[in-house]
Amino acid sequence: CNLASIALNKFVNEDKSYNFQKLFDVSYTVARNLNKVIDINYYPVEEARKSNLRHRPIGIGVQGLADAFIQMGYAFDSEEARSLNKEIFETIYFSALTASNKLSQEDGAYETYGGSPASEGILQFDLWGVNPGDMWDWTALKTDIKKYGLRNSLLIALMPTASTSQILGNNECIEPYTSNMYTRRVLSGEFVLVNRHLVNKLVELDLWNDDMRNKIIAANGSIQDIPEIPFDIKGLFKTVWEIKQKNIIDLAADRGPFVCQTQSMNVFMENPNFAKLTSMHFYAWKRGLKTGIYYLRSKAAADPIKFTVDQQYLIKKEPVSIEEGTDGGECNMEEGCLSCGA
Repeated sequence: CNLASIALNKFVNEDKSYNFQKLFDVSYTVARNLNKVIDINYYPVEEARKSNLRHRPIGIGVQGLADAFIQMGYAFDSEEARSLNKEIFETIYFSALTASNKLSQEDGAYETYGGSPASEGILQFDLWGVNPGDMWDWTALKTDIKKYGLRNSLLIALMPTASTSQILGNNECIEPYTSNMYTRRVLSGEFVLVNRHLVNKLVELDLWNDDMRNKIIAANGSIQDIPEIPFDIKGLFKTVWEIKQKNIIDLAADRGPFVCQTQSMNVFMENPNFAKLTSMHFYAWKRGLKTGIYYLRSKAAADPIKFTVDQQYLIKKEPVSIEEGTDGGECNMEEGCLSCGA
């Protein structure tokens, strides 16, 4: 599949509104460009070339969803974020379908279009039994698709963006921030990085100083127990370990009707066990997710020693007990896999 990701935070206006028309325009351009990649790409094996030319699949993904929520002033687990999440992916799906339909008018439908759900007027949200919102004219688009077809069999794929999100300085894919302060390892060494949105907000509130930095480091990148920080800021900068995974699944299920491929949705549990994982998988299945989990992220059993932090900032904690039934299934990779990302 031919992949590209869209930086969702780039469509947040200065007045904290979201520019859906611009998102439509960019998604439209990305869809047309990825379709062109199919024709000029290098294929290592003939089977891949034949399959790509027959079905012409593309995969439009995203990055910086967490950044967009923060810039809008929405906590990741808020109802406002949930509503924006739906509207974003409905817009991208509508735009990609519009572009593919226009390409089909110019160059013809993909070879195996006949007999597909789309050829019968059935789109992804129809397969989910969900009605789209009224942002876009779906009735007119369905009429055009029935008349002219689609140039591409698949359009939306929420892949990992471990590499490109670093280039643009965004958080990866559809995930919340794992920490507000973390270490990035590269060939030249290790660098401590801070959530730039948090720093900007603390500077704005005149709270950013060495004392605050040390407190955040001592708390492993969390700000929930720092009394100087206002409550609403704490909600805005929750890490993924401080968000219920049910909310992560709900967001995935809400955008699912507009994702014709699937989502690389990671699950984060401090102390995973089979009971928790079974409950999580059944909930994801009931919500209709195609992919129940991509990676399971777990925390280390013990925190590393913080040599660069004054001891007065370190709060003694009880040793973490490892729950039974945690053997196997956990991925402790600190960096995302690059082989299937965009």
